[in-house]
Amino acid sequence: MIILDRIEGTTAVLETEDGMENVPLQLLPAEVKEGDVLQKTQDGYQIDTAATEARRKKLLARTKKLLS
Repeated sequence: MIILDRIEGTTAVLETEDGMENVPLQLLPAEVKEGDVLQKTQDGYQIDTAATEARRKKLLARTKKLLS
């Protein structure tokens, strides 16, 4: 799984199974946001919307549980 950790200028910092990786931001879709789950393609990366939504729901549920 590849997750966009943060954007630093023109560089995207990705969290991968092998650690952190810096890639040019131009390889990612224009609408990408921190926390999005990505899939690597021949032309760069694409957003895995289903995995991103599932991850966000899981994190939200975990946060609600901690706060209750």
